[in-house]
Amino acid sequence: MRLKLDYGKTGLEVDLPDENLRAVLRVSSPAPIEDCDTAITDALRNPIGVRPLADIAAGRNDACIVICDITRPVPNATLLAPVLAELASAGLSRDNVTILIATGTHRPNLGDELTSLVGAEIAQSVRIVNHDCHDMEQNRYLGMSPNGVPVWLDKTYCDADLKITIGLIEPHFMAGYSGGRKLIMPGVAAMETVKRWHSPRFLESPLATNHSVVGNPVHEESLAIAKMMRPDFMMDVTLDGLNQITGVFAGDLEEAWLAGVDFAGKHVRAEAPELADIVVTSGAGYPLDATFYQLIKGMVGALPVVKSGGTIIIAGQCPEGVGSPAFSDVLLGISDLEEFMIQISQPEVFLPEQWQIEELVKAWRQANIITVCDIPESTVARCHVTPAPDIAAALEMAFERHGRNASLLAIPRGPYVIPFVSA
Repeated sequence: MRLKLDYGKTGLEVDLPDENLRAVLRVSSPAPIEDCDTAITDALRNPIGVRPLADIAAGRNDACIVICDITRPVPNATLLAPVLAELASAGLSRDNVTILIATGTHRPNLGDELTSLVGAEIAQSVRIVNHDCHDMEQNRYLGMSPNGVPVWLDKTYCDADLKITIGLIEPHFMAGYSGGRKLIMPGVAAMETVKRWHSPRFLESPLATNHSVVGNPVHEESLAIAKMMRPDFMMDVTLDGLNQITGVFAGDLEEAWLAGVDFAGKHVRAEAPELADIVVTSGAGYPLDATFYQLIKGMVGALPVVKSGGTIIIAGQCPEGVGSPAFSDVLLGISDLEEFMIQISQPEVFLPEQWQIEELVKAWRQANIITVCDIPESTVARCHVTPAPDIAAALEMAFERHGRNASLLAIPRGPYVIPFVSA
């Protein structure tokens, strides 16, 4: 069977042997919304759990709109225009609005990238700033969370008279689903806060995984911290495989987000007939497969349908390499992943972006991982996975390991799909 994996901006055509292929796991996306402007405006004027945005904005002096960074395919230009129009109708001009990019611990978005993120018209007419998790002067201490995490959030967000978040609800391999509270925590949190939250204390819970909300300590802590400086209004969307809007959910931080999660959950889960010896998947294409760091999401996403000791073949372009300098230095410097886990399990130890390596360990413990990407193979090998020049070569390696009759599953959209096998 010939199919296309989400890979970079163009996709990757691959051939999979029909005699081994048990299923291709895909999302069952609803039809895209035809008139997005009307749907978005309607959601802003008839929100879930709060008053209309214009009513909330009336009398406010200024506003901060938090948006996702370039690693999320949020149609920001489409979403921001109606929001700015509603604010203007309430007396808040663009001169009194700041767009804050929720970079979390990622790099800033600048220049042409910033224009592509929000559109040229908005980039030229609205003040836009990147959150900086490392600059403590840009973050304010709000006290301790219920679980003892010191909370520092971006001052631009904290000081705004009106706080709005705009995001995307999709599967998240730690927090269950993205969007909502994650725009605040970790989106505009300081590293001092993120490192305590993204620690084995929370991440090692079996409930800290895709599609898991109830009892998920990563989600619950993120929500608790977001509520310490709660947004006045939020809007999240769901997208189909072409990144077209399929749902708009606006209003209260919790109620609107849960409505979006319920909607997304009905479409992103895909049932496999059995656990497979081999799973061929992807990093979900641009912009999610920009780095090996992001590719780990696809590895973890495939775990529910691969046998223990099986093989995950993952393709991701990775045009920006392994990841940030801090992440790359730590990952490439590890000689033993189990020793690494022992090290970071000590409360006083923290290594830059250790949480993503911890997730890599989850995949590495369960399966052999073969990676097809643009990073030099010598470097890929130091990432504790096996490099392959293409999918055909990766499949040959996997069949040599599991035999010619090995069972095979394919997940073309990678972490956008939540695969499962019924008990």
